Amino acid sequence: VVLEQQIRKPRNRVLPSWDSALFKRSLDENMAAVGAATSQAELRDTQLELERKLRLNENAIARLQANHKSVLVSVSEVKAVAEEQFGELLAAVRKAQTDVMLFLEEKEQAALSQASGIRTHLEHRSAQMERRRQELESIASISNTALFLEEYCKFKNTEDGAFPSVYIGLKDKLSGIRKVITDSTVHLIQLLQNYKVQLQDFSKEEEYDIRTQVSAVVQRKYWTSKPEPSTRHQFLQYACDISFDPDTAHRYLRLQEDNRKVTNTTPWEHPYPDLPSRFVHWRQVLSQQSLYLHRYYFEVETSGAGTYVGLTCRGIDRKGDERNGCISGNDFSWSLHWNGKEFTAWHSDTETPLKARPFRRLGIYVDFPGGILSFYGVESDAMTLVHKFECKFSEPVYPAFWLSKKENAIRIIDLGEEPEKPMPTSVQAAP
Repeated sequence: VVLEQQIRKPRNRVLPSWDSALFKRSLDENMAAVGAATSQAELRDTQLELERKLRLNENAIARLQANHKSVLVSVSEVKAVAEEQFGELLAAVRKAQTDVMLFLEEKEQAALSQASGIRTHLEHRSAQMERRRQELESIASISNTALFLEEYCKFKNTEDGAFPSVYIGLKDKLSGIRKVITDSTVHLIQLLQNYKVQLQDFSKEEEYDIRTQVSAVVQRKYWTSKPEPSTRHQFLQYACDISFDPDTAHRYLRLQEDNRKVTNTTPWEHPYPDLPSRFVHWRQVLSQQSLYLHRYYFEVETSGAGTYVGLTCRGIDRKGDERNGCISGNDFSWSLHWNGKEFTAWHSDTETPLKARPFRRLGIYVDFPGGILSFYGVESDAMTLVHKFECKFSEPVYPAFWLSKKENAIRIIDLGEEPEKPMPTSVQAAP
C-alpha cells in the first residue's frame, strides 16, 4: 500500500534518497516475486507435461508387449494352418507319385502281357511251320507222280498266307508319357514358387499388413505442419547427435574421435569381439541412435570414391554375403553413393545416376512422418539438394554407412562447425 501511494504522488516531487532506494528495492522484489511465480507455474506445467508423456510412453510400451504376444499367437495359428495345408499338399504329392507309378506299372504289365501273348503265338506258329517244312521235305521225296500231286494239293490248301510284322514303338510312346509327367511337374513347381510371390504381393496392401502401426502424439498447438526447411539454420532446428556403433562395425573399419570417424583399413583387421550385431562381409557400420516418428538432421564428411551414406532398418543381415545385406541391395534401405565421378542413389538393388556436382560435406534430413529422406550438399552460403527419397517408414531406422574401398573415410560433423567456403569451379576436387 505504501508503495502504491508513493507511485501515485506527483512526479515533480523529489523523493529523499532513502525513499528512492526503498522504492527501487521494493520494485525489484516485486518483479522477482512475479518472475519466480511465473517460473514456478511454468515448471509445474512442464512437470505435468513430462508426466503425461511418460504415461503415454509407458502405455505404448505395455501395448507393444501385448501386441508382441498377440503377434506370436496369431502367427502361430497361421503357421499351424500352413503346416496342415502343406501336409495335405505333401500327401497329395505322394498320392500323385503313387498313382503315376501304379499307372506306369499297369501299362508295363499290360505291354509285357501283350508282348508275351504275341510271342507265345509266334512260337507256336514257328513249331507249326517247322512241321510243314518237314512235310514239304517228305512230299518232295515222293517218286510216285500221282501220290506227289495228291499230297502237294493237300499241303497247298492248308497254307497260311499271313506273315507277322512287329513294330516296336516304345520310345515314341514313352516319350509322350514322359512329357505329360514333366509338364505337369513343372506346372506344379511354378504354382508352389508362386506361393511366396503371392504372399509378398498380398502383404504389400496396408489392409493386410501385420506390422505394428505407430503414430506420434502431437499437441494441438503443433498440429499445423511445418514447411520443408530450406536453409541450414532451418535444418539445424532438427539437429540430432549421432555416433557410430562399435558393436556393428566390420573388422576392417577403424573408429576414431569418440566413434565419430570411421576409416576402411583393409586388409588390417581390428580386434572387435564377435557379436551378432557385427557386419561380417560388407564393410558397414550403423549409428548407435535410431530415428523414429520425428524430423532429424545430421551432417557427414566423406572421403574417397566408394562411400555410401543412408538409412536402414535394424533387421538388415549382418553375416551373409548376399546383396540384401548391404545398404544398397534391399527394399528397406536407402543410400547415396559417391563413385569418384558422380553421385548415385540406391534402393532395392537399383541404381539411379544423379546430376549433382561433388560435395565433401553432406546434410542428411529425415522426415519420418512424411516419409522423406533428403541429401544436401552443404556449403557456407547454400544447401543444394542432391537427391530426395520418398520412403515408407514403418519402424525405427538407423543411419548406415558402407565404406566399400580401402582408405574410404566418413566423419560425423559437429553441427557447430561452420561449413567451408566452396572452392572455385576450376579447381573443385572430387570428394
